[in-house]
Amino acid sequence: MMVDSARKLSLAVACVTALAACGGDDKPGVNAAGGSSSSGGSIAGGSAAQAGTSSRAGAASGGAPPIGGGKSSAADVARKLGREPHFLIGMGNDLPGDFKWENSGIYKLGAPLDLHYIYLVNGWQDWNPGGYFPQIIGGVDKGKGATPMASVYAITGQGENNFAVLVDDAYMTKYWETAKLLMQRYAELEVPAVVHLEPDFWAYAQQQSGGDPTSVPAHLSPECADLPADLSGMARCWFKLARTHAPQVVIGLHASEWAAGSGTDVGGFLNKLGAAESDLVFIDMLDRDAGCFEAGQLDICKRGGTFYLDETNQTSPNFAERLSFAQQVSTATGKPILWWQVPFGVPSDTPGGTPGHFRDNKVHYIFNHIQELVDAGGLGVAFGVGAGEQTTPDTDGGQFQTAVQGYYAAPVPLP
Repeated sequence: MMVDSARKLSLAVACVTALAACGGDDKPGVNAAGGSSSSGGSIAGGSAAQAGTSSRAGAASGGAPPIGGGKSSAADVARKLGREPHFLIGMGNDLPGDFKWENSGIYKLGAPLDLHYIYLVNGWQDWNPGGYFPQIIGGVDKGKGATPMASVYAITGQGENNFAVLVDDAYMTKYWETAKLLMQRYAELEVPAVVHLEPDFWAYAQQQSGGDPTSVPAHLSPECADLPADLSGMARCWFKLARTHAPQVVIGLHASEWAAGSGTDVGGFLNKLGAAESDLVFIDMLDRDAGCFEAGQLDICKRGGTFYLDETNQTSPNFAERLSFAQQVSTATGKPILWWQVPFGVPSDTPGGTPGHFRDNKVHYIFNHIQELVDAGGLGVAFGVGAGEQTTPDTDGGQFQTAVQGYYAAPVPLP
């Protein structure tokens, strides 16, 4: 790798890891949560033994894709990804600063996680010559048996409600060139991959458009001249580029709770965008550890509210409400759900915490209630930090590693 390219990648890794509001940016009030913590008990599975009996992805390792299993849309997507049709676990935003990608956080857990995601922000195509960054990381994932995944976070990086950028010829020309480039680079891997489209953006779009995507103009790729030049055409253009240039890619939009009054409303808007042509829908729970907001020490955690969810599901907001929203979205769109960028915090009865050691209970709850996520239409969950100084698997006392090792000893099948 050339020196200039290495510098660009170094900046990119640092920037993406420390982004203060990069995807999954829950708004004030959405996460007002009460209730007691449930810090006792063990993570589901409980065993720290290596899960050597869990099979790897057939397609990711070059073999035939898995067959059998359930008949749900979630099971179908898992099989398209070359995974066994069980509830998928992933991790991301974990790239090391020394460019030794095989040492990414996901590969230090001693468990065969299914998905590995990276962020692609504006300018990613210049991080190294030829725009090979996603293929480089994806190549490591392929060798390790994980499915590559990219979260594209570009439009909102130009401003949260800056819809003028959608008709900026210079920007949109480059935008669509890089969208096609991403598909080409993933196609060259010759294995399935996942593309997650523009978290946050579709929520702003729903609010800005009053729920009518045809009211917001957007310039499209020349390959999408047959599509309407508006928000609906924009989403469908992404789907078309994927089907044309990388048919093995699984692709979907992002649903945010704060976009509208219910999951049914949010799912309805995604349908207007063309969600029927996609494969899945992504949802986030919170983009930081709950304790980071409680402590209020960091500038990136200054939003008001109470953010620690009630595991007993007696006090609102709680996990049952989160899953109800997801189920509404899944029912409205007919697509399975992949929860994304779920934080790593460890349960505690004491609010707050310190940088690198903030409390949260999502890992604890999820691994003890995976069937609830499956019943809500879930395909899987991808864990990751949404900003710097959050709890990570290196600082959580082994919570996440123990959880995933226990899970892969007996993965939960998809219906």
